[in-house]
Amino acid sequence: MSKTLVSPLKSVPLQPSPLRFWHRGQVMIPGNVPPDRTLLDLLREDLRLTATKEGCAAGDCGACTVVVAEAVDGRLQYRAINSCIKPAHAIDGLALWTAADLAQHDGTLHPVQQAMLACHGSQCGFCTPGFVMSLFALYQRTVARGQAVDQHSAMEALSGNLCRCTGYRPIVQAACSLRAEPAQAVDEKPIVAALQQLAATEKTNGAYLHPSTLSALLQARARLPQAQLIAGATDAGLWITQGLRRFEQVIDLTRVAKLRRVETYPHHIAIGAAVNLQDAFEALAADRPVIAPFGERFAGWPVRQSGTLGGNVANGSPIGDSMPLLIALGAQVVLMAWRKGKAVHRHVPLDRFYTGYRQSLLAPDEVLAWVVVPRPAPGEWLGAYKVSKRQEDDISAVCLAVQLHIDGGRVRAVRIGAGGVAATPARAVKAEASLIGQPWNEATLAAAQQAIAQEFSPLSDLRASADYRRQILGQLLQRAWLESTGHPTVRLEALA
Repeated sequence: MSKTLVSPLKSVPLQPSPLRFWHRGQVMIPGNVPPDRTLLDLLREDLRLTATKEGCAAGDCGACTVVVAEAVDGRLQYRAINSCIKPAHAIDGLALWTAADLAQHDGTLHPVQQAMLACHGSQCGFCTPGFVMSLFALYQRTVARGQAVDQHSAMEALSGNLCRCTGYRPIVQAACSLRAEPAQAVDEKPIVAALQQLAATEKTNGAYLHPSTLSALLQARARLPQAQLIAGATDAGLWITQGLRRFEQVIDLTRVAKLRRVETYPHHIAIGAAVNLQDAFEALAADRPVIAPFGERFAGWPVRQSGTLGGNVANGSPIGDSMPLLIALGAQVVLMAWRKGKAVHRHVPLDRFYTGYRQSLLAPDEVLAWVVVPRPAPGEWLGAYKVSKRQEDDISAVCLAVQLHIDGGRVRAVRIGAGGVAATPARAVKAEASLIGQPWNEATLAAAQQAIAQEFSPLSDLRASADYRRQILGQLLQRAWLESTGHPTVRLEALA
């Protein structure tokens, strides 16, 4: 039986939302899939496609990795994603591959599988399906299009997969040995045609809504303020698998065309809420190259391919890595709603957006639509730092971003964003005040270190103690001073 949710505006009967995706040469239409059913559970329990494994159920280990593709300009665009935290309905209208779909019907292995075999890249085998799928996505993005795989691209593609037995050297060797096999090429034309047919229908009613226009999204949000709004669901998926929460109705904004763009203007760039983290960091790094290595440390490749910058900002986690950087850059968010028959919007500086732990100024009928970031002014210096227990695919203990403008040896302007040290991502206003107008020397640095240590009252948890976090804040300020004044510093890439 269908259920009825009552909102302040209107009674909304919930009807099952259809789920359609391409798999193994045909369009699959599994019935009665709840809006909070994960893709992993759909595959393993409902469809009995058990090649995909469940490990952590948190998007960390990568055992559950699958590959999805959408049609973009007549070609398929491939992404490796964590199926354990991905809502099944999020792949509506996409193509799907699991580890059981790569070999040919006669048993001939795919080049990725053959390379793993030849380089002894598998031992116990449980993690292997996830590694193979990450490499398949890499293969389709590079080797199948005539590009070679180097060690950096291999490590990036594998950053969301953890292995505790074989080690990474043979797996990276397998990735770097990949060569194109024409007989194994994916015939994209029929898949693209099938996906184009599926894309013709917009889902704006039912338990899982997939609006494709901004106005449809805003009207759905106004009509259903109690529905769960999601983008990449890389955190909302954890609410399901770890928090055991249930969502009766979901609004997914990832198909809204206007919100999938990065728009460049003379004085700022505007990043739509549906732009994934990988593309968002690449857009930011185009103006500020120092952001590229910082962005690569944001979770693993599958999370960056699924999660969105807008979702990370709206979620408001105190350990979200993007927010300290955006606060240091002076970013604003654009909040939109549908009121009195039209779309309205307001701009809010990001450092004033958060009101408490995972709380913000976002009204129940509003959607965070854009993140607006000023382009660099002449003389800007930027440092962005993340301290965590693992180099890749880990949550920050402390994150710090520092934007400086030095004029005549004195600090003319400064913005400092900090994460992991308060209930919200925060701006270090006291440390900034200690720097403005002062000579950029060791005495000023010491004053700023003292100010930032007193500015926050961090918690102690499994990642770090409060004392450690306060000490690290000061040390990261010192690193910023060393780098901005031209002192030689040791970086991990220098040791590679």
